[in-house]
Amino acid sequence: MEVSLILKFVVLLLCVLISVAFFTLYERKILGYVQKRKGPNKLGVKGVLQPFSDAIKLFTKEPVLLNSSNISLYFISPMLSLGLTLTLWLSAPSSFSVCEITMSVIFILCCLSAGVYPVLGAGWASNSKYSLLGGLRAVAQTISYEVSLAIILLSFITLTSNYSVDTFLSMGGQWLILLSPPLALVWFISCLAETNRTPFDFSEGESELVSGFNTEFQSSEGFALFFLPSTVESFYENILNPYFLGGSDMSPLLPMTKFAMVAFAFVWVRGTLPRQRYDKLMGLAWKSFLPISLSYLMFFMGVMSLLYSFNYSN
Repeated sequence: MEVSLILKFVVLLLCVLISVAFFTLYERKILGYVQKRKGPNKLGVKGVLQPFSDAIKLFTKEPVLLNSSNISLYFISPMLSLGLTLTLWLSAPSSFSVCEITMSVIFILCCLSAGVYPVLGAGWASNSKYSLLGGLRAVAQTISYEVSLAIILLSFITLTSNYSVDTFLSMGGQWLILLSPPLALVWFISCLAETNRTPFDFSEGESELVSGFNTEFQSSEGFALFFLPSTVESFYENILNPYFLGGSDMSPLLPMTKFAMVAFAFVWVRGTLPRQRYDKLMGLAWKSFLPISLSYLMFFMGVMSLLYSFNYSN
């Protein structure tokens, strides 16, 4: 039984990593056409083998060893970052049935919150002021938008009376984007900030931080292991985002179309918007996102309380 569970887990991770490779190719192709160029098109048919070529190149490069760094934490941080992100997929409903997590929403919040520790550890272990500042900025911005992210998930829990992601995604007929467009917009922008994507990639600000927390991880496995979690997390959140567009459906074509639309929106934002200022994200999260998410939480709690009292009286 344990061997079959391990095999299922390995197969799930392989499927995720291969999907992320093609998601990277999809993103680079869209960015290429946004910038009036072709994107990867040399290696394989239409550049389909380019992600695998990049992976081989990165993992065969000679690693850079810093004399004044904390070597153990310097090498552990990238592996821990990827491990936490891959652990997220244990909460995703799939036919593999790798692990049945009762409170998968709480599990997701724990994994997302713990993802800041490898970033801070890498910034501190590098013994570089730019890396340390990037790590500290990542911690501060994570606290700001994850509060709103948790409250939005509490609104979902209030509507479904369940802590399972499977319950959220099975609500196929309910288009929450029509019920709460501001909440859907806050969720989408918070997902962009959570995955450190443009216009909220402040922990990797090249203009003011050289490269942020990964300044000393610009080659070999360290860079790849820090680059992969961002893409894996984006891929995971693009699966959750179609919940606002009706959840899952019986036909496999419609969920795939919804996923492609949300993924395109992620890439489109990256290709069109410039990086914002750091203080603007903090103000947006605390002064706009938090009141909106709290208002919707109280509204949903009031509606569900009225429904429960009405059903109880009948």
